Amino acid sequence: MVATDIITDKTNQEEPLNLVTLTQVIIKEALEKLGYSDETFDLLKEPVRMLTVRIPVRMDDGSVKVFTGYRSQHNDAVGPTKGGVRFHPEVKEEEVKALSIWMSLKCGLVDLPYGGGKGGILCDPRQMSSRELEQLSRNYVRAISQLVGPTKDIPAPDVFTNSQIMAWMMDEYSRIRETNSPGFITGKPVALGGSHGRETATARGVAICIEEAAKIKGIPLKGAVIVQGFGNAGSFLAKFMHDAGAKVIGISEILGALYDPEGLDINYLLDLRDSFGTVTNAFQNTVTNQELLESECDILVPAAIANRMKADNAEHLKASIVVEAANGPTTFQATKILTERDILLVPDVLASSGGVTVSYFEWVQNNQGYYWTEEEIATKLRTAIINAFHKVYNTSQTHGVDMRLAAYVEGIRKMAEASQLRGWV
Repeated sequence: MVATDIITDKTNQEEPLNLVTLTQVIIKEALEKLGYSDETFDLLKEPVRMLTVRIPVRMDDGSVKVFTGYRSQHNDAVGPTKGGVRFHPEVKEEEVKALSIWMSLKCGLVDLPYGGGKGGILCDPRQMSSRELEQLSRNYVRAISQLVGPTKDIPAPDVFTNSQIMAWMMDEYSRIRETNSPGFITGKPVALGGSHGRETATARGVAICIEEAAKIKGIPLKGAVIVQGFGNAGSFLAKFMHDAGAKVIGISEILGALYDPEGLDINYLLDLRDSFGTVTNAFQNTVTNQELLESECDILVPAAIANRMKADNAEHLKASIVVEAANGPTTFQATKILTERDILLVPDVLASSGGVTVSYFEWVQNNQGYYWTEEEIATKLRTAIINAFHKVYNTSQTHGVDMRLAAYVEGIRKMAEASQLRGWV
């Protein structure tokens, strides 16, 4: 039985497995192709550490609410772990574990000296005041402070967190350690040691992958693009593609979607957004996210959350290229269907690696005390993403596998070797 056989007995059914199990299936297959033992898989299939914390916060009404938080550290054989912290009402332990493993793969693909980490707090920041968010941020750092640091585990922004939250977290960590520690966290404001280009890095990385994928498929960049998700990555990406001359015909967010085959006015929509990226509530003629996914386009970019594109969606997609800006948006069965339909799928661990790449640049700048210009950051990012893209594409072509498995092969390679060289397996 091959690794993928455990997904399901019926190829026309959606897999009933969680994100960690699905990730483990592909990691096992990748390690088998690289010739590593079952012992290596046993080490890399789960995070080496998973911390659950309870975080009390005094709310504005005087009550105390206790939040649940997580920090997962996948593997530190290559170097300190690295990964974002998300504030979201649907944060789950298994999701945080999977995200930390994916971060390891991203770091491996762009050859960073990191393993993967990830954090999350079960909350709804849209229902919290600025003071409450600050206390939650600071108290989370206190709860995890023994396991994180510039040479241990380096947090960053993620869903519903931003540079201000990173600033609060850095300040709290610096107070605990009694020394200024900008290298503890990335995604900070530039005034506190942040890097130029960090806020837009994930979207720029996706845009570079779109350019390279379009060259391979022979599709002009001025074609029709749909961006499913209008948060940090999705909104910046829509802006980049619009400015590059592409016709962005659809965008969506949590409340619904907008679609116009003649192209949307992206600058107008960006001006209409509230602080959480919501914009469709200003319109009456909206469509559903499902309808948007299945609308005709050249390039489709899932930039929302996990498992939004399933087998039934994949059967009806009318795109030539799918580039995953979100983490885990496409299920295993959907990946298989897209590959069979000759739709070029650029997987999340490759397409969304721009954020961690510029986070690495920020950490390096903090460590050396010397800061690069935005142009220098953009040049370094482009080089890293293009190299990673073609490494994955060449592996997929050489071994006759889909781009996701090829990305896992290249992403896990360095970590498996480092674990072996350390004598862990």
